[in-house]
Amino acid sequence: MPSASCPECDSRVFVDANTAMGDTLVCEDCETELELVGLDPFELDPAQPPDPEVRDGFNIFEEDE
Repeated sequence: MPSASCPECDSRVFVDANTAMGDTLVCEDCETELELVGLDPFELDPAQPPDPEVRDGFNIFEEDE
């Protein structure tokens, strides 16, 4: 099975053949959420946490009083 190195702990993370660019994986050793950012060779980056100010493609703004 193909694999890539975890950028946080350098452990081997196995990448399933059905995994696509942008999919999120979890390192079994350090439990870091990782995003697949490269396919040839496989490359992983720490996944960016979702922005709490964006929901379903819409920005949330405070109303001015």
